[in-house]
Amino acid sequence: MRQHPALGLAAGLLLGVLPGVAMAQSVSVSRSVLENQPYTLIYPDPMVASGGLDAPVVINHPDAPLQCSMSIVPVEDSNWTAEAALASLDDDEVVAGWAETFPGFTLGNKAVVAYQSGPALIYDGTSTDSPMGMPLTVVHTETVDGGRGYTLDCFYDTAGEVQLRPLVEFIIANFSTNSDAGCCVGAEPASAEDEAVTPQ
Repeated sequence: MRQHPALGLAAGLLLGVLPGVAMAQSVSVSRSVLENQPYTLIYPDPMVASGGLDAPVVINHPDAPLQCSMSIVPVEDSNWTAEAALASLDDDEVVAGWAETFPGFTLGNKAVVAYQSGPALIYDGTSTDSPMGMPLTVVHTETVDGGRGYTLDCFYDTAGEVQLRPLVEFIIANFSTNSDAGCCVGAEPASAEDEAVTPQ
């Protein structure tokens, strides 16, 4: 699966300030209400979800330059695996694709990572000349399940690596391509689940 990075997400990243960031003591859970687009997206408080239906599901942190975006698209490659995607990843293609939005993008680590529901491809990179006016770290993950391609991308101020990367890793580790996934290691769910957000 190849997803060309497209991003209309930049504005929210400018609002955050790192000193107020702390690991959340509770989480929120968003689930799809559409049978043909199942997912469970678990994210730390006080992040807030928006979008869905005709647009990606976007979660923003109100107190930090951190944003994640999740999309679902139809795919025809029934033989896709995260391991094969990693082995065939074209570094130059990845860099060229992201550099269209984030000038100066350089590719960092790439691997197979575990979503809650199964393996996914992951890679990260940084842009020293991002349109947000700050060095930006991009973490891209993708998988294929049931004829659907899932992408979960997170973006954060590179200067906040120590504070923000653990939040990104939590979101990735607890993401599921099923709508009935449970919560989660190391956190308690919020009292009410937001189940109204649905992806494109």
